[in-house]
Amino acid sequence: MSTLVEVFDDADALATAVAGELLARIVAAQRSGHVPHIGLTGGSVADRIHHALGEHGPVSDVDWSRVDFWWGDERFVPADSPDRNAGQARRAFLDHVGVDPERVHEVPPTDHAATVDDAASAYARELREHGSGAFEVLMLGIGPDGHVASLFPGHPALEVTDAVTVAVHDSPKPPPARVSLTFEALNRSRAVWLVVSGEEKAEAVARALAPEGDVRETPARGVTGLPASDDSPAAEVVFFLDRAAASHL
Repeated sequence: MSTLVEVFDDADALATAVAGELLARIVAAQRSGHVPHIGLTGGSVADRIHHALGEHGPVSDVDWSRVDFWWGDERFVPADSPDRNAGQARRAFLDHVGVDPERVHEVPPTDHAATVDDAASAYARELREHGSGAFEVLMLGIGPDGHVASLFPGHPALEVTDAVTVAVHDSPKPPPARVSLTFEALNRSRAVWLVVSGEEKAEAVARALAPEGDVRETPARGVTGLPASDDSPAAEVVFFLDRAAASHL
């Protein structure tokens, strides 16, 4: 695994840079004959990235009808809830750039799944049936406690193996019911981009990048992407930070 750290002046500069890098990565994958699968995240800096994609995506060389979108985690709430990561991305760019609706793979909301366990099972089936086997780029945030996706410090969901999704009950951050990809699924990525803004997350970023540490205390340490193989190099792991988030490095 190669880990890079890129630091930008503020959240706006960070979001603009990440959006540009993502557009370039998608174009390169398509030119090589691949249909890239992209893992999206939620949160305030992700919303800035999505708006930048909505602005620059339509004039880019991306063929938006040939990109699949997924989410690393989702809140188990109604489809029209402002808490939905998918809703945030749809409003900012997915509904405006010509994405094929069948290539947008959402976690079922409460309107379509009776329980969070049912939603997790349905999302796992979707990933197995329509996933490519690896994300071209997986974007993730890091919480002030070091959580990533909806894998929280000390939570039983951290220990799940032999599964691609997990139903998260009693999340320490509301809403309490969520669906998350497991480490096993998150690490099926050619590139992992951890995108973090704000001084309140600086200590967690420092722990995630420290030479030693416990994944149970800082789950962000557990996402390292695909290992090297005969066919490809090890995944690239990039921390995209603003100066505030990098202030404890």
